Amino acid sequence: MDRKPSRTAANEVYRLPPPIFDARCKACWMVVALALLVVLSFWSLDLQWAQFFSRDATARMGRFMAELLTPETDSVFLAKLLPATLETLAMSVVGTLLAAGFGLLLALPAAKTWPGDKARWRGASRLLLNALRSVPELMWAALLLIAAGLGPFAGTLALAIHTTGVLGRLFAEAIENAPEGPGFALRVRGLGEGRIFLYASLPQIIPQLLSYTLYRWENNIRAAAILGVVGAGGLGQMLAFHLGLFQMAETSSVLAAMLLLVLLVDAASYAARRLMSR
Repeated sequence: MDRKPSRTAANEVYRLPPPIFDARCKACWMVVALALLVVLSFWSLDLQWAQFFSRDATARMGRFMAELLTPETDSVFLAKLLPATLETLAMSVVGTLLAAGFGLLLALPAAKTWPGDKARWRGASRLLLNALRSVPELMWAALLLIAAGLGPFAGTLALAIHTTGVLGRLFAEAIENAPEGPGFALRVRGLGEGRIFLYASLPQIIPQLLSYTLYRWENNIRAAAILGVVGAGGLGQMLAFHLGLFQMAETSSVLAAMLLLVLLVDAASYAARRLMSR
């Protein structure tokens, strides 16, 4: 004999979704406070919306966009653009590879690999990683230009230093979140921590490390283009030069090269991730 579903079971099946806002929800009040803070921030600014949307401002922006959408296609200029594009790509690749290596070295003392690990250098290592990534790439480039001079070398080092702080922190979190079972099995057999990391922890976190590195490579391709503004070479240096002279056709070509380079790097990164996931 079939039984009818009880009232409790029916209520569970047809339970209404929770309300969007609940007075007991702390996260809801935090969102309201942040929204109020944003509104007050805009209210405190002296934004001249009428002047911004005026006919004269709109006409000038239209002329600016029309000039910017007509890139320079002269063969002489394009011959200068190609080496700058390759220079920007090389800066991002070398800077990311250096950061991945040094980031992994700093991540090892910054991570607590197992519950009984004393991790004596964890605080100092994390403080160093915080200091490296808290300084923007532009500031690192400006400092390194004094020692290394103008050119892509200073930009590459600036990318490497800042990205070391970012990847080091991400790598340390990946090491700490790795399953403890394989490492524990080797630790009870008396193996050293170095061999435990190579044979137990590293094989488990390699996909994460590669994913983080590829993501930072995508970011560094954009950062390398901007570092040229302070004289670190590449497309950014050409952009600063032509934009400063209001040569909009040349500026448009440089921006198009940046966009193409970013699209190629994103496509290569996506293909690499797909290959790793198989």
